[in-house]
Amino acid sequence: MEERTFKSPGHCAGTEQEYEVLQWDTREGCEVRQILDRVADKWSLLTIAHLERQSLRFSELRRRIEGISQRMLTVTLRQLERDGLVRRTVHPVVPPRVEYALTPLGATLHTTIQALVDWTESHQQEIAQARATYDRRQEEVLTP
Repeated sequence: MEERTFKSPGHCAGTEQEYEVLQWDTREGCEVRQILDRVADKWSLLTIAHLERQSLRFSELRRRIEGISQRMLTVTLRQLERDGLVRRTVHPVVPPRVEYALTPLGATLHTTIQALVDWTESHQQEIAQARATYDRRQEEVLTP
């Protein structure tokens, strides 16, 4: 195997080139775009955030995630479980009790999400100011 070559067939970085953003969007067999679409969607982010400190039952998650439908939570949990980010545990009691928790892999993703939230909180004033400036410019363009 060549130096700097990854064993994973789904890895999208080239061995000869510098990082190029289009590599993970166009290269055949690359799953990075698909994974990013999954883990960066609103419901996945909120689900991962709520599972960060404790395992929760479906109904508890649904109550905590404002605006999520039962179907969307079901789909989100299944996708996160399929990707190895969430573990579903069925307890053998009557009625059955099902709990969801982050896997070790999911916990590493939560760390990354937390860094993004921290960045957003640190820069929210700058973003608000940029938005206000942009909106004023748009109003000037549209107003004769």
